[in-house]
Amino acid sequence: DNVGNFFVDLVRITTRVLLPFSIIGGLLLVWQGVPQNFEGNVVVETLEGTFQVIAMGPIAALEIIKHLGTNGGGFLGANSSTPLENPTMLSNLIELYSMMLLPGAAVGSGTVAAYMLTVGFSTFGMNVITMLPMILGTFVYSLVKRQPFAKNINFAMFSTALAPLIGEMLVRYPNMAAEDGTIALHGVTFTGVLLALLLGVVIGMVMPALCGHSQFFHKGYDLYNAGPAAGFLGLMLVAILYKTLGVDAPKVTATLGDGYNCFCITFCAIVFILCLIFGLVLNGGFKGYGKLILDPGHKADFVAKHGVGATIINFGVYGLFILAYYIIIGAKFTGPTFAVVFCMLAFCAGGATPLNVLPILVGYFIGSLFGVNALNAQAIIVGACFASGLAPISGHYGPIAGVVAGILHYCLVTSVPAIHNGFNLYNGGFTSGLVAFVLVPVLESFFKTIQARKESR
Repeated sequence: DNVGNFFVDLVRITTRVLLPFSIIGGLLLVWQGVPQNFEGNVVVETLEGTFQVIAMGPIAALEIIKHLGTNGGGFLGANSSTPLENPTMLSNLIELYSMMLLPGAAVGSGTVAAYMLTVGFSTFGMNVITMLPMILGTFVYSLVKRQPFAKNINFAMFSTALAPLIGEMLVRYPNMAAEDGTIALHGVTFTGVLLALLLGVVIGMVMPALCGHSQFFHKGYDLYNAGPAAGFLGLMLVAILYKTLGVDAPKVTATLGDGYNCFCITFCAIVFILCLIFGLVLNGGFKGYGKLILDPGHKADFVAKHGVGATIINFGVYGLFILAYYIIIGAKFTGPTFAVVFCMLAFCAGGATPLNVLPILVGYFIGSLFGVNALNAQAIIVGACFASGLAPISGHYGPIAGVVAGILHYCLVTSVPAIHNGFNLYNGGFTSGLVAFVLVPVLESFFKTIQARKESR
């Protein structure tokens, strides 16, 4: 009786998931310039004076079907490497997300976190070149441990938190500072490539072990578990490479633009609303989301506990909540701001909800009343993102504990970069680990959890 009906399931998945997302994704690709027509081939003259035949047709429609189903080649032979199938950065993101949307493998909260953090920091702090050495290191770790690489792929993504250090080895280390304090770039050299590769492999090999041990440092109350692991490793590497060897370390500075508020807000709003709609369709309404939003978030996997539909609803609701917060405080949507919106969403499937994150943000607001850094200062915007990693504290001990955690995080987050010289992209997650290390033992000693208080009544 519980086997179900194949025809019913087939119709539901086709009409409720595949067709709606194909239509929406196809229209988005058309918006970005992917051809969608029924015309014949077009012959154009190139800049070199030769002629080239360009294929026309319903490229956008077939492209989104290809990526959603991850089922083979595209309309053109070179697939998404051609500008006709993938003309812009946004079309690239649409196609990347559509490939991850309906994967054949099981996806848990750790996978969502690793993916969102890596995508988030792609707008500042890391690129493909500075990521690859760490990924290679985790691959070597898998070989040494005789484990499938797929088992450790999340650790490979978390290892990229130290990508700026790889970039430093590649183009600047070990140049000394000039009289004005600046350190010149020596460009890409054989020595730089070798240093970057060796250091990246070492980081990628040790980060899985450090991430496994890091959870005992904060007892699961820092969702950004890789933050303390990368922070302490960064501290050690900076001490060895710079302090011990007498090499001048670069100053922790940032160059920021004016931001692109209209574009970023519109893009994020569209993504989050579509996720909310998809979650409602997949879940059949808001059923079960009430339980999810009341979940304390401590060592939680929302996908396993509450289902995929409710988790995607949380992605949409939580995303709109984050977007509203940054709009209210007047944040400039620079590269870092755009990044932290998605980094903050990293644990929408693993412990963070609007309900348990709100007290943390209230704590940040209170901290800004007596602190020198405004709520919309770039460092505080990024810090608030990773302060959300303390959500299990407010979820487990109540909103007052969450407010205190937020205030402490606000006070620490701008001082912690000096420990690792700004090379740890998960600085806010490292700060959350430090706050949890101090605050959680105090809470355990003097206060009861929400559940314990209910049981004692």
